[in-house]
Amino acid sequence: MDFTRKARFVANGAKTEAPASITYSSVVSRDSVKLAFLIAALNDLDVLACDIGNAYLNAPCREKIWFKAGRECGADMGKVMIITRALYGLKSSGASWRAMLSKTIQDMGFQSTI
Repeated sequence: MDFTRKARFVANGAKTEAPASITYSSVVSRDSVKLAFLIAALNDLDVLACDIGNAYLNAPCREKIWFKAGRECGADMGKVMIITRALYGLKSSGASWRAMLSKTIQDMGFQSTI
């Protein structure tokens, strides 16, 4: 039996102020997904999907958020640190992730249709 424990560092977003105009992150509708599957089926296209583990942690944090390191930070306990990556719980994390993903896709040569 594996007794491995996993933990995730999560910000308490309820205690942070909402940053101006950077919290929006688009979400695909169920009807859009169904339509995409229908088009793929009618045209005999393969459908690929992926799940990006710890997605928010890949995006840079857009604002300066400071915290005092707790015992989970080991030897750095008590030091004041700055968060450099978007964390689950921050109000702007979804928008930061979407902006980074969009830029990465555009850097690969794809163009937005809207």
